[in-house]
Amino acid sequence: MAIRAGNVLAAVAALVVLIGMACSNNSDEEVAPPPLVQAKSTVAPTIGIWQPAVGTSWQWQINTGDIDISFDVSADLVSRLHAQGRNVICYMNAGSWEEWRPDVKEFPGEALGKVYDGWEGERWLDIRNIDALAPTMRARLDLCTEKGFDAIEPDNIDGYTNDTSFPLTYNDQLMFNQWLVDEAHQRGLSIGLKNDAEQASDLVDYFDWALTEDYVVEGWCTDMAPFLEGGEAVFTAEYTDTGVLLAKACGEGDALGLSVILEDRELDAKREAC
Repeated sequence: MAIRAGNVLAAVAALVVLIGMACSNNSDEEVAPPPLVQAKSTVAPTIGIWQPAVGTSWQWQINTGDIDISFDVSADLVSRLHAQGRNVICYMNAGSWEEWRPDVKEFPGEALGKVYDGWEGERWLDIRNIDALAPTMRARLDLCTEKGFDAIEPDNIDGYTNDTSFPLTYNDQLMFNQWLVDEAHQRGLSIGLKNDAEQASDLVDYFDWALTEDYVVEGWCTDMAPFLEGGEAVFTAEYTDTGVLLAKACGEGDALGLSVILEDRELDAKREAC
């Protein structure tokens, strides 16, 4: 169910900026530094791990002149965002190989599967072979840590629901996703479950929050209930190209406790929030 902005996304550089404040109606051409105000969470966070509160406002900003979308995004940029009272999340493709990444040669050939439908130059990974993938995944996690990110957003962690050429099972995906959580937490990084709603019940005790796309417009609003019931934040991005109205998305999202934003699929600085 992963829907991404395009081939320009950097494996460790695209930023998800989560702003600790209550939602308000706005349309931002650029992210402004608001006061840090968060609702209380009922979840006891892992010691030293950032745990966003339910209702935390957020910005998903990837394609912008203000944020370097290269693999080598500077630690200074992350530091400047922190100085504005923001937590910053590092995008990391964990479930597929992309030919434009600088670490592309680090993946073993036997771990590469079918082309990701609709994404030229991208292939699914055999996530059963954790030992083969571990060195590259750990290197990406280390880079996120070195640059000072608070958390990671692992993409394409629902390969078992796709035609990858590998006989991936539900349990294969659980094992890989739980391994990612362990690796992130060992580095002091918070980690979110991106999409993969079918495994929410089994993974809610591992992940620290959740991130979804087209959550309202596709009608699967109740699938992330385990996170919401556990007091964990669920960030959802609705896209303008679906024709969904902000009022509808906010009405359904507010009733559930979601943090809803409406953006162009390119994920630039402009956004509308509830």
